[in-house]
Amino acid sequence: MTPSVPQETSPSLDDPYLWLEEVDGERARAWVEDRKRAAEAELEAQDGYPALAARLRAILDSTDRIPYGRCHGGLLYNFWRDAGHPRGLWRRTTLDEYRKEAPSWDILIDLDLLARDEGENWVWGGVTWLEPGGERCLVSLSRGGGDAHAVREFDVAARTFVQGGFTLPEAKSDVAWIDHDTLFVGTDFGPGSLTESGYPRIVKAWRRGTPLSEAATVFEAGFDDLSVSAWRDATPGFEREFVQRQIGFYSSELFLRRDGVLIKVPKPEDANAFAVRDQLVIELRSSWEIGGRSYPQGALLAAGFDAHLEGTAQFEPLFLPSPTTSLDGLTVTRDALLLTILDKVKNRLVELRRSGEKWQARDVDLPAIGSLESWAFDRVDSNHYFLTTTGFTEPSTLYLIEAGKDMREPLKAMPAFFDAEGLQVHQFEATSKDGTRVPYFAVMRRDTRLDGDNPTVLYGYGGFEVSLKPSYGALSGAAWLESGGVYVVANIRGGGEFGPGWHQAALKEHRQRAFDDFIAVAEDLIERGISSPRRLGIMGGSNGGLLVGAVLTQRPELFNAVVCQVPLLDMRRYHQLLAGASWMGEYGDPDDPAEWAWIGRYSPYHQVRADQCYPRVLFTTSTRDDRVHPGHARKMAARMLDQGHPVLYWENLDGGHAGAADNAQTARMWALTWTFLQRQLRDQP
Repeated sequence: MTPSVPQETSPSLDDPYLWLEEVDGERARAWVEDRKRAAEAELEAQDGYPALAARLRAILDSTDRIPYGRCHGGLLYNFWRDAGHPRGLWRRTTLDEYRKEAPSWDILIDLDLLARDEGENWVWGGVTWLEPGGERCLVSLSRGGGDAHAVREFDVAARTFVQGGFTLPEAKSDVAWIDHDTLFVGTDFGPGSLTESGYPRIVKAWRRGTPLSEAATVFEAGFDDLSVSAWRDATPGFEREFVQRQIGFYSSELFLRRDGVLIKVPKPEDANAFAVRDQLVIELRSSWEIGGRSYPQGALLAAGFDAHLEGTAQFEPLFLPSPTTSLDGLTVTRDALLLTILDKVKNRLVELRRSGEKWQARDVDLPAIGSLESWAFDRVDSNHYFLTTTGFTEPSTLYLIEAGKDMREPLKAMPAFFDAEGLQVHQFEATSKDGTRVPYFAVMRRDTRLDGDNPTVLYGYGGFEVSLKPSYGALSGAAWLESGGVYVVANIRGGGEFGPGWHQAALKEHRQRAFDDFIAVAEDLIERGISSPRRLGIMGGSNGGLLVGAVLTQRPELFNAVVCQVPLLDMRRYHQLLAGASWMGEYGDPDDPAEWAWIGRYSPYHQVRADQCYPRVLFTTSTRDDRVHPGHARKMAARMLDQGHPVLYWENLDGGHAGAADNAQTARMWALTWTFLQRQLRDQP
C-alpha cells in the first residue's frame, strides 16, 4: 500500500476531533471514560486476566528485586516501591549493610505518608544533591507522574523539608546547586520565560532568602531554542560553572561561566562536550576537522580543557567507531573512564586511564551476556563502580568493581521471574527496501516449529539515538515467553545501535526508512516461518507508537494485533502539543509545506482510511502525560472507530509518559496489554 499525498492545508478547521485535545474537557473526559470502561470490560473478562494481573503485580512488588543505589557522601541512596509502600520510600544505607542479603535501611521520606498528609497525588521525581558530600538536596515531586515537578529543599540530617528553604511550584524546571546558598534555576518565571517547546528559556542565579523574582539572569536562550540549563562541577580542584544553550534536540552551545562572564567552549554544534577534571571530552555526531586531523562521527575525543580554550590543544581519540561498533555509555571514576561499547548490538566494557600525557585502554574481562550498565560509586574519591549484566533470559546481576581490576564482587542478583528453560536467543538480519541489513533479536523456544503458527510480538522504537539491547523483561517473560510466545526486538534505523549515522539515516525526510526496516523484519519473520500475519503482532511506545501507527496504515495485511502506547500520531499538529516542538530536529516542521509533503505521507492520523481493513489496535496513554499529548491516541482511536475499525482504547489518569504511576497501575496496564495480545494472536480462530 502506497501512502497517499496529504491534502489538508487547514488542519485546525478540517479536524473534527480537536475537542479531544482538551485534556480535562468535560466532553473529552466522558469519551475517554466510555472507551476505557469498554476496554476493561472486554479484556478483564478474559479467563486468564485475573491470574496474569496478580502475577505481574507480585513481580513488581517483589522484595527480591535489586534495590539499585546511588552514592552520596559515602552512603547508598535508593527509591523503593512495594506492596506496603505503593508510592515509595526514599532511603539510604552503608555499603557494608548493602552487601547483606537483607540490608537495614534508614528511611528519609515515606512518600505515601507525605501524599496522605498533604492531600496530594505525589509521584517521586528524584533528587539533586549539594556536592560534594553536602547534607542538602532538592527533592522533585510531580502530581500524577508528569514531567512537571514541584521542587523542595530537603535537610537529610534533620530528615525534613527546610522551612523557608528553596522551593519551586510545579513546572518543567531545571535546577542545580552553585553553593549552599545559591542555585541555578531555569523555570517558568512568567510570560515569555519558556521556549516554544515549553522548557526554560532563561536561567538565573537565585540567592537564599531573596524572592525568585529578584534572581539575577545568567543567560537567555531564544524562543525557538529547546531549553537552557546551568550547573556547577564541584570536583575538588576543578570547580567550574557551565551554561548550556540547547538549540535543538541534537545541537547545543556550551559556555564556561568564570567570574560571571560566559566563555564559549569551542565544539561542533551537534557534539556533546563535558569536563572530566583537567580534560575536555567531546562526543561527535558528525565528522570534525581540528588541529590538522579529521575525526569521524561517533568518535570520542579528549584534550586539555584550558589548552582547548586557548586554542593550543591536541585532541586524542578515546574511541573510534567501526561499521559494527558505537559508543553506548561512559562512566567516570577518580582515575579512569569506562566506555560501554555496543558491538553488533551487544555490550563490552573498555577502561581508559591516563599515563603521562596519553590515554591507555584495556578491555575489562566480563561475561558476554548481552547488556552492561555501569555507574560510579563515587567519581571524586573512588575508583569503584557498579556494573549490571543482563540478557533476554538472564536476570540482572549487580557487581561492585574497582577500576584497574577484573575481579567482580557480586552484590545483588535478581531472581528468575519466569521459566526460561528451553528458551533460546537468536540474532537474525532482514533486508530493508533499500538493501540495508537490519539486525533483530528473536527469543523463542528451542523446539519452535518453523510452520508460521507461532504467536509473535515484534517490538520497535527507531528514533532519538535510542538503542534496543538485550534485557531481562520479567513482565513480558511471565506474560508471553513462558507460555511459548516469540518475542522479537528490531534494531531499525533511527536508533543508536550503530552510532550517529544509523540514527541520522532515518531523520526527517528519511523517516520512511525506519518504517521500511520494521516492515522488513516482519516480512523476514514470516519468510523464516517463525510467524505469519495471523500470528504476528507489533508493539511500540512514544516514538515507537508512531512507528507502529505508520506501519499499521502502510502494511496492515502483515499483522493481526497492534499495541500503540503513549504515541505520536497526528504529525500535522505534534509540534503544537506540549513538548512536541522540541522534536522538530527528529521529524521536521509540518508548517513548512515542503517538509509536510513527506511528513504527511506517513502521519498515521492522516493516512488511516475507512475503506481499508486493519488489524485490531489497542491504544494506551495517560491523561497526565505532559510530554506526548494524549490527544494523539484519543483522536486516532476516535477516527478509526468512526471509520468502523476494531479498536480498544485505555487511558490511565496518572503516570505521565510512563503510562502508570505505581506498581498497581503498571501491573494493570501490562495485564490488559498482554491479555489483548494473547486473545488476538492465540485464542481467536
